[in-house]
Amino acid sequence: MADITRTLPLERSSVQSAHERIKQHIHRTPVLTSNILNNLASTSQSPEALIGTPFEGQKPAHPKINFFFKCENFQRIGAFKIRGAFHALSRLSEEELARGVVTHSSGNHAQALALAARTYDIPAFIVMPTISTPSKIAATQGYGAKVFFSGSTSDEREAVVRDVIKDTGAILVPPYDHPDIILGQGTMALELEEQVAELVQQDLTLSVQHKPHDSTNGRTNGQSNGFTKSHMGKPGHLDAVIAPIGGGGMLSGIATAFSPTSTQVFGAEPSFEGADDARRGLAAQKRIEKVSTLTIADGLRTPVGLIPWSIISDTQKVRGVFAVSEEQILAAMRLLLERVKVFVEPSAAVGLAVALFDEEWRGLVEREGGAEGWNVGIVLSGGNTTVEAVGKMFEVKESKAERAEGKVGRDGERVAEGVAG
Repeated sequence: MADITRTLPLERSSVQSAHERIKQHIHRTPVLTSNILNNLASTSQSPEALIGTPFEGQKPAHPKINFFFKCENFQRIGAFKIRGAFHALSRLSEEELARGVVTHSSGNHAQALALAARTYDIPAFIVMPTISTPSKIAATQGYGAKVFFSGSTSDEREAVVRDVIKDTGAILVPPYDHPDIILGQGTMALELEEQVAELVQQDLTLSVQHKPHDSTNGRTNGQSNGFTKSHMGKPGHLDAVIAPIGGGGMLSGIATAFSPTSTQVFGAEPSFEGADDARRGLAAQKRIEKVSTLTIADGLRTPVGLIPWSIISDTQKVRGVFAVSEEQILAAMRLLLERVKVFVEPSAAVGLAVALFDEEWRGLVEREGGAEGWNVGIVLSGGNTTVEAVGKMFEVKESKAERAEGKVGRDGERVAEGVAG
């Protein structure tokens, strides 16, 4: 990878520079809104829904939320990772490019680096865990990369990468733990900010109604936590952005892009089998170095990297990280599929799941947003899964499935009727 001593500083202007370098290679992915999900998020959960959760017995929060979905599932290779890959290669020297590139990834960074390498006409060597989905393996190979297989943990992946570097001399392009990757991923924040302003300019009803208020956002001791009044009170201002966190390249990039603004940044991750290493690490004030989980959010099965951690653990840049259950991830996926009509992988749904189900986060919005509420950007990080995989996740009993398919009536009777759709 490019020598860290010659990388750009981790600040908003560097993200802007990165965007100029890569914009010819990426899509300006759409930002979508949904009145249905706005209404759902702005309705209190029932007390029954909180039974069995850490929030059982609490009064459900009643925030006001308007969503703006940044749809990186429509990005090239189907995920945000193409941003960091192209930026990383753009900053390598001709001599470094000629050696080829290598990385380890469960799929999205693998595909991104393979496509970027093909664009630059250089070799790509990709180490993928054997449990990577067949569709992601096939796509990576389809872009011309040579794939090597490894175990699923970070240690196992990195061991194979070292062997590949020894044999080929290729330059390592890590999936998240490098400034060039972080700055590249942060470019989506610049687009999101601009696109929300454009959408609201066309339709003011998309935005919550703001009034200028104290920039402390309800924080104690008079500390502003680095957030300013510069855009507060303007329709179309983003109060918050929630993004998934695995290795942390995307979240730290978004936080870097928004750090001089009043937009607050939050992370979202799965809780299954200790996948919530970022949340636990923040609570312990120490980065957790190893994660071993089979959460359905397969793109988030990795510990936070050293450089992303230095940003994510800075409360001036990331307000907090929240974790959700597998069931909550699936519920958010279902809403995105059925209500917003977007096809996403489980990792992409964690941000929406936090906004809908995490009472701590929802209570924060209620307290600080008040009756006006918050405009919230939700990053849908990718859509690289298959119909078969999604079908298995949502598998139901045959009787329920037949009712959903319109094959039986409400009472279970089978009646063939010529009813127009």
